[in-house]
Amino acid sequence: IVWKALWRYFFAKRIGKDDCVLDLGCGYGEFINNVTARRRIGVDLWDKMPSHVDPGVEAIVGPASDLSAIDDGSVDYAFSSNLFEHLTKDELATTLAQLRRKLAAGGTLTTLQPNYRYCASEYFDDYTHVSVWSHVSLADFLDANGFEVIEVRPRFLPLTVKSRLPVSQWLIGLYLRLPFSPMGKQMLLRARPVRP
Repeated sequence: IVWKALWRYFFAKRIGKDDCVLDLGCGYGEFINNVTARRRIGVDLWDKMPSHVDPGVEAIVGPASDLSAIDDGSVDYAFSSNLFEHLTKDELATTLAQLRRKLAAGGTLTTLQPNYRYCASEYFDDYTHVSVWSHVSLADFLDANGFEVIEVRPRFLPLTVKSRLPVSQWLIGLYLRLPFSPMGKQMLLRARPVRP
């Protein structure tokens, strides 16, 4: 329900039907399975990932830091959700260097993940988190690694949708349209490669 709503109310307005979309760390395919685009690619270390993505999604099993199976200049829209905090800074730098080559002219990276500034008390409840990022530090890191940050939403979504309220597409759509983000603890950043 969450990803269907995010597609309907947010991402569908940003991704064209003729785009090539790359989902880094796609896991169960919640994002990429909802995308409507000419080409969809999912990358994840998990060897069971291919059985969870739709038949039209190209599944690549491997680390986000190895994008060698993807042609240079072919990706219009790269996306990651809750990935960068699981990578060391060196791994993320390698991933960004690879991604810069894979993005087409005008291509962008959008990342969605916990914002340490607003969820510090919960951030390491997930023992697989290895790097700490806020909307400020991640923007600086992207800048230092050849990307220009073009959008920052420090409080894009709550950390979880578990609450006493029912989870519905309509409520998520309403939340996204609010001028403020109550309980927002996940950030969204969008960046594009700096070309020489």
